[in-house]
Amino acid sequence: MATPKELSDFLAAIERRAFKQTAYAVRDDHAALDIVQDAMMKLADKYGAQPASEFPMLFQRILQNTMRDYWRRQKVRNLWTTLLSAFGGSGEDNEDRDPLDTIDVGDDSEEPSAQIARSQTIQLIERALEKLPARQREAFVLRYWEEMDVAETAEIMGCSDGSVKTHCSRAVHALATELRKQGLDKLGLSNHGTNPNHGSK
Repeated sequence: MATPKELSDFLAAIERRAFKQTAYAVRDDHAALDIVQDAMMKLADKYGAQPASEFPMLFQRILQNTMRDYWRRQKVRNLWTTLLSAFGGSGEDNEDRDPLDTIDVGDDSEEPSAQIARSQTIQLIERALEKLPARQREAFVLRYWEEMDVAETAEIMGCSDGSVKTHCSRAVHALATELRKQGLDKLGLSNHGTNPNHGSK
């Protein structure tokens, strides 16, 4: 079993390299620092008593999982921004507020209530997506979930850039209407400003 000093020495030795690896992957120094620190804390908390020889493999697995969680959260944030922009209703008093602050899209590993709330809301979105015409659903998923640009989406769908934009616009507004029926706009989102041009490339 590793001693506290062995764990401390290991973390000190790999911190700089782990940061460079993560920063290269996520292209954001601040996010990379948070990810590495989170991974280090998870290693110390869950596996600190394991043999020191296992630390490198365990840490890399934790780091990769933490990066995947980061990318997943970023996709959720992008999806929310796109949908919430269709609710409209920005006001001068709230123009600097982030509508995503109302919905917890952060690390759900600590708060079971946030985890349940997010899961339920994602289910609402998935059910709303199922009601879209196939071409609208395809365009929306490619643009806002897979994060492809208009040209890439058009090539995959075999249509023009203009058709992609039309499909996406109709999908966003149809989803917003459906989610409004489910009460999503009653979460205080309709009074928050968003960028209606989000996702345009």
